[in-house]
Amino acid sequence: MQNLFECKVKYEKIDEQSGKEKKVSETYLIDAVSFTEAESRIYKEMESMIRGEFIVTNIRKANYTEIFENEDGDIWYKSKVSFASVDEKSGKEKKVSNQILVLASNVKDAYDKIQQGMGGMTVDFDINMIAESPILDFFPYFKDETNQEIPSHLKPIEKEEEETVIDSEVE
Repeated sequence: MQNLFECKVKYEKIDEQSGKEKKVSETYLIDAVSFTEAESRIYKEMESMIRGEFIVTNIRKANYTEIFENEDGDIWYKSKVSFASVDEKSGKEKKVSNQILVLASNVKDAYDKIQQGMGGMTVDFDINMIAESPILDFFPYFKDETNQEIPSHLKPIEKEEEETVIDSEVE
């Protein structure tokens, strides 16, 4: 399960229309283990993106249950999806709502991506809301094997399985 944090970063940027500097506050989503790691990672990511000084003004837990990334999308949309669930103790049906973040080019595209991503569910679901999110970018814990170093104390599952097979053959 992901621990997601919304981080607000404030800095001065040159306005493309007027050419003047203005202060902006932008929101980014970070997958991290703790608030401390989220702060460390957002500083590291912003140092490579922003020239000059910046400050992280807020970090808060985000409650997204799913994130649907899409290489064609350029806007993050927050959506509320609900479905019926049966309470095991009482046997009563109750409505469960989840927040989903989806990267899409427009609201219709976001709706289609959610339908596609949730298509494998065995229960019916309703998309109650889709709205543009203030999030500008998402920094997952591991981008992918080729793009980000894996910390030295962790091993990819494939390597662990290979070592187990090799050890079994030696014995």
